[in-house]
Amino acid sequence: MTLAVLAIGELTVGGEPEIHAPFVAAATAWLSTEPGLKVTHLQSPDPLTDRLLADYDLILQLNYTPFRWNATARAAFEKYLETGRGGWVGLHHAGLYGPVVTPESEPPWTWFHDFLGRINYRDYIASCASATVHVEDGSHPLFEGVPAAFRVETDEWYVWDSSPRPHVHVLATVDEHSYDPASAIRMGDHPVIWTNPNHPGRNAYIFMGHHPDLFQNPAYVTLLRNAIRWAGAA
Repeated sequence: MTLAVLAIGELTVGGEPEIHAPFVAAATAWLSTEPGLKVTHLQSPDPLTDRLLADYDLILQLNYTPFRWNATARAAFEKYLETGRGGWVGLHHAGLYGPVVTPESEPPWTWFHDFLGRINYRDYIASCASATVHVEDGSHPLFEGVPAAFRVETDEWYVWDSSPRPHVHVLATVDEHSYDPASAIRMGDHPVIWTNPNHPGRNAYIFMGHHPDLFQNPAYVTLLRNAIRWAGAA
């Protein structure tokens, strides 16, 4: 079975390279080698419509934030997930939601706020840190072949204003005590991988997605491969 994947990966902002452009480039190269995937790449969600999404099994949000979407794209995305037409895997930047980062001129996307687990971005480790991720639900298909604990060498580790746990199914957390170098930017219960079973379209948010070296990490590559195939095969 071939999965049709629509990958959204922003490469430039205002004519300058987007900070995650190297990660998007590495993801694009990796996706091109993955069997059973037919991938179309967009730099923006603006072209999304009901008609366009009818041709895809999965939206892969590589780095685009949940703001700067036009109204048509928002509505099409919501319908796609609410009707179970396809799945979604969002990485890193897809969790950058809330009044701290959303332009004041833009109305809040309340549907996405609920979808993400009713959390708002608060802060991040700007200098990056390595850390250990612990799997909570090893029986979930995302973790087939993934160790129960694995190291991520470079990421920014967002913190949100609360844990999404009451509103989603948490699959993995980061051990904040494992940060190297140590950081005081913490939130206690710190989920980094979860799915929201309250929406018909299969979905997974995976926080890690900042540095291209993630594609040299076998645990991460396996995790992402599993997520794409699980969410896209509904």
